[in-house]
Amino acid sequence: MAIKKFVVGNFTDEEVLFPAVKRVRSAGYKIHDVYTPFPIHGLDTALGLRQTSLHTAGFIYGITGTTTALCGISWVFDVDWLMNIGGKPHIPLPAMIPITFELTVLFAAVGMVYTFCWLCQIAPGVKKHVFNPRSTDDTFTMVIECTEHTNVEEVKAFLHTVGAADINVQEAEAGWWWGTYDKEQVLYKEELA
Repeated sequence: MAIKKFVVGNFTDEEVLFPAVKRVRSAGYKIHDVYTPFPIHGLDTALGLRQTSLHTAGFIYGITGTTTALCGISWVFDVDWLMNIGGKPHIPLPAMIPITFELTVLFAAVGMVYTFCWLCQIAPGVKKHVFNPRSTDDTFTMVIECTEHTNVEEVKAFLHTVGAADINVQEAEAGWWWGTYDKEQVLYKEELA
């Protein structure tokens, strides 16, 4: 996994963060992610995130479940357990409806859960870098990804002008990978005594 450099800006208020995101994007910097303690309406649009493709994946999984059910039932009635029941047809569609519905819903639901976990990069054992332990408590964190051509001091100065209260530079592995958290890495804010 490649080690990348990130400039991390911490903001104290969402009303400072939201315009800062727009200014950072208009300046041409690549925002890796923004971590907030609660959802902010319109932040995904300001970040330039595209619409999710989860509904398309759900449709494909549902069609796969329908096809699996119809093919499985047809195979059982025509090949595996062939029975002549009073001259009735070998493929009774009304009798297939409950099983087809159940497999459609099952494939769509389970498939969308796995797709959601894949898109959000969450799974048991996946190690993610925590840029600021307070970002789930009371701090808004903007992480800007640096390339070899990025002037880090210029990015830090720009974040200071847009209202960042605390700015630091961190190095982390890009992407997601399997592993455990480092023992010295603080994941949560320590309790006040």
